[in-house]
Amino acid sequence: MQGKRFIPRSRAGTLAAVSMATLALLLYLVYLVLAFGLRTLIQVRRTGSTGFHGLGGRPGSAEWIAGVGFTVALLVGAAAPVLALLDVVEPIAALDTTAVHIAGLVLAVGGIGLTFYAQVAMGASWRIGVDPAERTQLVTSGPFALVRNPIFAAMLPTALGLTLLVPSWVALTGLAGLVVALELQVRVVEEPYLLRAHGEAYARYAARVGRFVPGVGRLDVLRTRNS
Repeated sequence: MQGKRFIPRSRAGTLAAVSMATLALLLYLVYLVLAFGLRTLIQVRRTGSTGFHGLGGRPGSAEWIAGVGFTVALLVGAAAPVLALLDVVEPIAALDTTAVHIAGLVLAVGGIGLTFYAQVAMGASWRIGVDPAERTQLVTSGPFALVRNPIFAAMLPTALGLTLLVPSWVALTGLAGLVVALELQVRVVEEPYLLRAHGEAYARYAARVGRFVPGVGRLDVLRTRNS
């Protein structure tokens, strides 16, 4: 009697790891195409500008470190599934389970969709980086009515989801680097710039709306000024 072909556990595990790494890499490419490629194209057609302002600050400054850290974190995150496909790094056994992979897929797909939605909701004010001389409209509606930084807030579950698909030390390093870079970018670059550009309007908005999570990270700028 001819039974079903038996695949050794080690080989089955290798096939599963390759499948997850391939899926993570494809999702990462979709993420980059939507969040940077398509959104840039929309911006150019709408305003004539790409919205890219590059790295700001002098080398070694907090602003410069935030920009470099963000770029490096994205590259490390992209390297994780590539290294997994090349069998250079092994997944962390405790996280390399079906349940974790499913959670990662849900977070990644949802995060990609939310990132692009928040980018589109920003309209003509969308940009990457800060030009101190630029003055754009302060967006406070849509997802920006829930949190002040919905694009960055959506990037975090996206990165977490991609990490859970290929849970290696490389992926975790990229995730940690992204968290630090986004915190620096928002606290040291974005918030001071928006406060200078929009004054009391941003101060009132920041006192009402949370930073990454609704109600969490609100700024009491007006009280600080008056004290």
